[in-house]
Amino acid sequence: MPAAASRPADSLSHRIAHLIRAIPHGTVATYGQIAALAGNPRAARAVVWVLRRGDAHRPLPWHRVINARGSISLPRGDGFEVQRALLEDEGISVDSEGRVDLKQHLWTGS
Repeated sequence: MPAAASRPADSLSHRIAHLIRAIPHGTVATYGQIAALAGNPRAARAVVWVLRRGDAHRPLPWHRVINARGSISLPRGDGFEVQRALLEDEGISVDSEGRVDLKQHLWTGS
C-alpha cells in the first residue's frame, strides 16, 4: 500500500490516541465520543483498534474509555476487573454491573 493511501487512517489513529491521552484523571469518555472528537463520529471501532494496538512508548489510559451506555465493555475474567479497579483507583464509582455515572464522570472534551 502506498504511503499516501495510509495517511488518512494514520491521521485518524493519531488523533484518537491524542484524545485518549487527554482524558483527565477521574473522568471517562465513550468510544463514540472519542471518534466524534477525532473527526469521524462513525469510527468507534477505530477507537477500539487504537486501544488494542496500544503504544509501547506512550501508554494510553485505556481504562478511561467505556461504551455509550456508560459501562465497561470488557468481559468478566478478561479485563473487566482490571478496568474497574483502575477506574475506582481514580475515584470513579463503578457499580456491580460495570456502569459509571456519566453525568458525574463524563469528560466533556474541553
